[in-house]
Amino acid sequence: MMDTTFIVGLIIIVGFLFGKIAEKTGLPKASGYILAGVALNPQISTIIPPSFPDLTEPVTNICLAFITFEVGGSLSLDKIKKLGRGILNITFFESVTAFLFVLAGFFAVIHFLDGYLGANLNPAWAIPFSMLVASLAAPTDPSATLAVSHEYHARGMVSDTIMGVAAFDDAMGMILYSIAGALALSLTAGGELSFLHVSASFLMEIGISVLTGFVFGYLFNRLTRFFKLSNEAQFIVIILGLMALCFGASDRLGGDPLLSTMSLGFIIVNYNTQQEVIFDVLQRYTEELIFIFFFTISGMHLLFSSLVQGSLLIALFVVLRAAGKFSGTLLGAHISKMSRPVKKYTGWGLIPQGGIVIGLALAIRKEAAFGDFSDLLLGIIMGATIIHELIGPVLAKMTLKRAGEIKG
Repeated sequence: MMDTTFIVGLIIIVGFLFGKIAEKTGLPKASGYILAGVALNPQISTIIPPSFPDLTEPVTNICLAFITFEVGGSLSLDKIKKLGRGILNITFFESVTAFLFVLAGFFAVIHFLDGYLGANLNPAWAIPFSMLVASLAAPTDPSATLAVSHEYHARGMVSDTIMGVAAFDDAMGMILYSIAGALALSLTAGGELSFLHVSASFLMEIGISVLTGFVFGYLFNRLTRFFKLSNEAQFIVIILGLMALCFGASDRLGGDPLLSTMSLGFIIVNYNTQQEVIFDVLQRYTEELIFIFFFTISGMHLLFSSLVQGSLLIALFVVLRAAGKFSGTLLGAHISKMSRPVKKYTGWGLIPQGGIVIGLALAIRKEAAFGDFSDLLLGIIMGATIIHELIGPVLAKMTLKRAGEIKG
């Protein structure tokens, strides 16, 4: 019989220990959490029943709500004005170019060379599969660059640009994911849905999602003013409660729960007078626990057969995404007439990836229409994430040192 309480405790302790080991070796903690999940994966560990990962959806939903809430919380209007048009141009071009590179590359390889890859992916699924994988190429994980910047006291235009772009990357990724998901769903329905119908459905979904987030954001702001909340524990209770309600309400109304919780964070960071306290409380008291659960459980979902089966596709994703990031960054910086160091080095700092892409891959896995290839897609994203998280700190240090922003 499965002792759920024992397994939850095991996830927390093993995840925490692996995170500390990763930190000691100079890697992001998220890398350690993922490796902890791999160690606890039912395909390796006999302690965890094979059915357990499939029962973790409520936990991963809460974690996803938290992560996308924090993404929304990074989109303050003051920051947008301060960073200027150059940051927005680079964000747009590097996200879209990475999407297009991965889309074109995967379609060509799957359609013409699938028999040589050993992936056994039906060429008929080439377009929807390629669109979904490509939509996960945009987001960037800024934690590696942030950690290196703090460790070596890096200061300068390149590090500021990298962190500014990363702040908007996930939001752009969410938009691309929503569009690609709607179109892929129409294609997997056997052509029964017209483009016009899909477009209308997509706009309706976006409207419901944003409106739901705004309503819960307004409710949160009113509650904090009415009850004059100042106790940190009370902030945590009401934030997590409304976050979960917002996620669930959006799902019931036919919206995108992740976009709704991102909108919730956007409203709070821009229109709540205590926004600094709110996000500081979350980062200090709940962020590490949420990340331990999320990344460790993500590692437990990994199917090694899909990872081995898709090894060449993992390499293809990493290479095409990097090429898209570099060329898009160069194009955006050139259009905005930014400095030579920004053009030359910023792209390297946008390679690390993690966090939200794993959540989006898990969300794709839940969609029945994508059942024929969702395990392979998850394996590709998990494999690429491990690679990106492992090389992220090295690339960040190299980039900032070459840019002259790390002295000595």
